[in-house]
Amino acid sequence: STARNHHQHPHHYQHKRRHISINMDSAMSFSKTTLRPDTTAAEWTTALTFNDTFTSELPGDPLVPQAPYTQHPDGSSGCIATPEAHFRGSRAVRNALWSHAIPADQPSPRLISVSEPSAALLGLAKQRFWDNAQAAAEVWSGARRLPGSHPWAHAYGGYQFGIWADQLGDGRAISLGQAKPAGTGAVPCWELQLKGAGRTPYSRFGDGFAVRRSSIREFLAAEHMHALGVPTSRSLALVFTERPVQREEPELGAVVTRMAPSWIRFGSFELPASRKDHALVRRLADYAISHHFDHILLTGSASGGGGALGGGESPYALLLRDVVRRTAVMVARWQAVGFCHGVMNTDNMSLLGLTIDYGPFAFLDAYDPDFICNHSDTQGRYAFREQPRVALWNLMRLAGSLSTLIDGASKPPAEPSPEAVNVITDILNSYAGCFKDEYARVMRGKFGLTVGGRADDVAAVVQPFLELLERGSTDYTFAMRALCDVASMGADADAQLLDAHIGQMAARSRSFTCVDSTKWRADLRRYYVDVYLPRLRQEGKSDAVGARMRGENPRFVLRNWVAQDIIERAEAGDERVVDRCLDLMTKHAFDDELPQNLADLDVYAGPVPEWGEGLQCSCSS
Repeated sequence: STARNHHQHPHHYQHKRRHISINMDSAMSFSKTTLRPDTTAAEWTTALTFNDTFTSELPGDPLVPQAPYTQHPDGSSGCIATPEAHFRGSRAVRNALWSHAIPADQPSPRLISVSEPSAALLGLAKQRFWDNAQAAAEVWSGARRLPGSHPWAHAYGGYQFGIWADQLGDGRAISLGQAKPAGTGAVPCWELQLKGAGRTPYSRFGDGFAVRRSSIREFLAAEHMHALGVPTSRSLALVFTERPVQREEPELGAVVTRMAPSWIRFGSFELPASRKDHALVRRLADYAISHHFDHILLTGSASGGGGALGGGESPYALLLRDVVRRTAVMVARWQAVGFCHGVMNTDNMSLLGLTIDYGPFAFLDAYDPDFICNHSDTQGRYAFREQPRVALWNLMRLAGSLSTLIDGASKPPAEPSPEAVNVITDILNSYAGCFKDEYARVMRGKFGLTVGGRADDVAAVVQPFLELLERGSTDYTFAMRALCDVASMGADADAQLLDAHIGQMAARSRSFTCVDSTKWRADLRRYYVDVYLPRLRQEGKSDAVGARMRGENPRFVLRNWVAQDIIERAEAGDERVVDRCLDLMTKHAFDDELPQNLADLDVYAGPVPEWGEGLQCSCSS
């Protein structure tokens, strides 16, 4: 994913449906399948234990009922008799939620970066990867198999830009398995996926691979969002390969290892529901409740929901209620941090309320509620201000898929009962309150309003400030960070300091004439003196409030121009900059001063360069 702006910056994205047309099915129909050899590196032979409940408890692709690594290869060739087209040829898959998959071999894989916190979730030290970097690159590109891994690809459907697209599925992401540290007991598993690992039955006209630019973006973005406190999938490792990948022009490939407790999506339910396979919908819902929403079984309620929970609602109603709450929380945090996802199709919505599938995402530069980060989104369906509404629309589609289960009848009816419709309506109506409460909570923290929170804080304090930022096209991240300085001034702020601050804000605003600027400065001063500072009097010592706010308002975010600069530096040979940017965006996003080894990256907190203004992305990667 590279970027384009309104001045046709030379780097740009394509739409994700615009792949080179490769009809691999006929070429592969009669060929055997070559398995990836197991790694023999001591660092990886016993590093992880796999407990693949998803594939053991849910129905898989009937065309390949036996896992490829349990089949006997022919002689020393490492090939099995199952035709390769069964693993890599595009086809409709029915009565199943997944298909066996085999990662492609990768030429000359090279380890680029590893996330230390994500590795720790698997009981792994970052140094383990670098002690034998070549072995790590082979494992985390898919060129070598982790012992015990039986890879698969998810089947799901989805609404793309509001239109039903039928079967989609993991077309270039292959799950290695549900892993946990070796030798551990009942600890959570993480489903590990290789994105860019080659074709699956769901690849359609795609080649199954990923290019370096999009892989750098996703690798950095997921870890950065976690550091910002936004629910998200995680990134483990980034590997570059020497595979030529044809997009609009030839590029080089990469593989991202990404992690989540589960990659079940709204579309995982929508596909079988669209085929009237209510029994399969129920099996998936039962699995999700048992493994990822087990509090429903333990307590008979959805966790942290608003309104009366339990109250005789079925486990499926409680599942939907919890997904509504989690989704509302996720999107509220997007809005608070200025994150625009760009492709909120239902196949990109996590059942767990996690941000997934980082494609043409962006963080706001200027505060513009109508900002569209996806160049392919010509109608503005996924514009920044539309995200809360679209999330609810997506939840309505999920609710439709679960509707026949809501009564909890032992045999799901063909159509939901009137009582089920009433329950679904009540659950969906809870979304607005969940979103409003979470947004207010996060924004109060960002404004330093944590004591004596008032019901009107968003309307009386937050919204007027955002309206000023919109009028001035003021840099959102800078403005929120600069607000910490105003809080530190206290209720009796020095006039000269306040004027200096207002001047800095005007310098990071880009939409006025001189007359507009004069009025805007006066209005901003009036807001501080008459609205914000009086409200802060309830918050205690001003220095403490300002310091607390600096932990809520990042100084650095992964803006499009920053990601583009990292991509270009890496492509020019400075590959270490990816690892250094990872440190910046995860360990130092809130810091005023950077360690010496990152000092040159301080520019990423500065003004957006002219070439970086208005960068948009599309979905191709």
